[in-house]
Amino acid sequence: MSNQAFSDAERAAVYRAIRERRDMRHFCGGEVAPEVLARLLQAAHHAPSVGLMQPWRFLRISQLERRRMIHALVEAERRLTAEALGERGDDFMQLKVEGILDCAELLIAALPDGRDKHVFGRRTLPEMDLASLSCAIQNMWLAARAEGLGMGWVSLFDPAALAELLNMPSDARPVAVLCLGPVAEFYTRPMLEQEGWAQPRPLEELVFTDSWGQQ
Repeated sequence: MSNQAFSDAERAAVYRAIRERRDMRHFCGGEVAPEVLARLLQAAHHAPSVGLMQPWRFLRISQLERRRMIHALVEAERRLTAEALGERGDDFMQLKVEGILDCAELLIAALPDGRDKHVFGRRTLPEMDLASLSCAIQNMWLAARAEGLGMGWVSLFDPAALAELLNMPSDARPVAVLCLGPVAEFYTRPMLEQEGWAQPRPLEELVFTDSWGQQ
């Protein structure tokens, strides 16, 4: 059997990108060179997809006014989320949850129309289209970290309102507002952990053997 493993240095780079990837909220303007953006989109396009349906669409937002409109949608949802959080609402409002007006590039990741015709792998698990799009986003995230760029996934928005703003077909669905660009530094730990909002759980609590809950 031939050895298909990467070299030690190559493996270390892959694991470093995974370990140091962060959901970034703080950006410092600048720009993303066209060839770098092309590489990141190609990385996303290399993601696995159920039935090879490739259910990812990326919309690049180039107009500042449209950026501001998306920011307004996110701000509206941020306030509604704070209300829904009850006693934690004030703490939530102190968190920085997006970098829409600060990042170099703004992308919308969406599921396309016509997804129902794809049955392979989705007959009992139709949400696998979303899983495939998430893999594409993660590919881009890791590639961005390797390029020294920050990326943040914003999910605070009304999907119907954003779809209308972007003139999307009726059965298409926006999933993520992606902020991308240079950052002054990467968080040493996940931002929500640094801010005391939540603590990550150890892996051993999340891996079972043979039956649910059996560690």
